[in-house]
Amino acid sequence: MDAEIEQIYLARGIEGVRPRFAYPLIRLAHTGPLTIGELAESLGRSHSAVSQTVAAMRRENLVTSEPGPDARTRRIDLTERGRELVPFLEAEWRATHAAVTELDAEIPYALSTVVADLRRALERRAMRQRILDHLREPPR
Repeated sequence: MDAEIEQIYLARGIEGVRPRFAYPLIRLAHTGPLTIGELAESLGRSHSAVSQTVAAMRRENLVTSEPGPDARTRRIDLTERGRELVPFLEAEWRATHAAVTELDAEIPYALSTVVADLRRALERRAMRQRILDHLREPPR
């Protein structure tokens, strides 16, 4: 599914952005600058995972990283490019959530069989198409 979401980004001319960047970028847009530890805690992810994500986002000019309140921390903030992407990423996040909810409604039983069922549902209509269909709906 991540590869299909990435295809949506590319079709919109958004290069270098991975689906895993969306939630941290949206969070930073709503909170302002955070240390990596604060961002990790707010996202419910490990410090290590967020540190790696921040490094990748910094390479794509989505965030800046400056010394934090002490020598052991880094404060992360959005770049102009990161800020400009947030409205689309929020719309994509809502559309993805709607598409996942739609998929969940198609699955009538236990998660032990979900993988096979999801594969069949996505063969009927790809995740990319489901998200695009929801992006066409006006925001709620």
